Amino acid sequence: MFEQAKKLIEDAKTIMVIQAENPDGDSLGSSLALEAILSDLGKKVSLYCDVEMPKYLRYFAGWDRVTQNFDTNADLAIIVDTTSDTLIGKALQIPGGRHFLETTPVLVIDHHSETAPTLSFDHTLLIEDAASSTQVIYKLAELSEWKIDADAAEHLLGGLLSDTLGLSTQSVNEAVYLTASKLSALGAVPSAIEERRREFMKKPAEILAYKGQLLSRIEYFLDGKLALIHIPWEEIQQYSDRYNPSVLVLDEMRLVEGVEIGVAIKTYPDGKATGKLRANLPIAEQIAGYFGGGGHVYASGFRVYEEYDKIVSELVTATDKALKEYDSKTS
Repeated sequence: MFEQAKKLIEDAKTIMVIQAENPDGDSLGSSLALEAILSDLGKKVSLYCDVEMPKYLRYFAGWDRVTQNFDTNADLAIIVDTTSDTLIGKALQIPGGRHFLETTPVLVIDHHSETAPTLSFDHTLLIEDAASSTQVIYKLAELSEWKIDADAAEHLLGGLLSDTLGLSTQSVNEAVYLTASKLSALGAVPSAIEERRREFMKKPAEILAYKGQLLSRIEYFLDGKLALIHIPWEEIQQYSDRYNPSVLVLDEMRLVEGVEIGVAIKTYPDGKATGKLRANLPIAEQIAGYFGGGGHVYASGFRVYEEYDKIVSELVTATDKALKEYDSKTS
């Protein structure tokens, strides 16, 4: 896998790095790190995402180089941190977007090894069971003997810290700490990353008041094992440019006694609904897969076009099934 990825990159002159339409710290860190590493190799690199980077991710220096300009003239596309058609749906709808991806070499770099890819075009898959996509990119660069400067190291470490919640999740092992140590030796400063992150995480008083509203609206199902919050379009419009509403409450939903999974569902005027899942048991990916989504076993997402009440009914069914299967495996 790594040799194939190395050859694809080294054979290309212009490269477009693509994030999913639900960017996070890992996808952004992966994109910016690839930009730094591949530019040093003499490649012309562009960064694409269907949406503007949320404000809470802008502690990554260079976030503003990610644009909505889809470069159909690139020699190679690199998709980071997703293997799902659903999560690059807008790119596929761009005039010429699908044709480009079907006729141009595509490298996919991901770390969700438990999720079956659903991409509908030919691609080369570089995937490992790792804590973040940036960890896979670091290994690719290390094996390829590519230079990782201090900026690239910071982006790689930033993505790793983001996806592991500061090296505190179940995915963290000796290899993760070793990668973090090597990136620190290359010039990444964890305290500087965290200081910037905390600064961008600060909330206006209005957002804190809105968080209180969200917390008061949480619903509980399956004897309190499933916590659910609905975020309608009006609130997405009002608050998302300042803070992602689901991020405001999801982690706290998981901390409620008895809750095994928290889900935030956003609904949009075109009938689209997106779900963000955060779990205390390794069931999130299975539940998201019921809706055609995917991700980690502890953090996943999906996108569907269904009525909200139907989604809730199906979510309860999928969660109940996942919990029972988990109990049967561990009992």
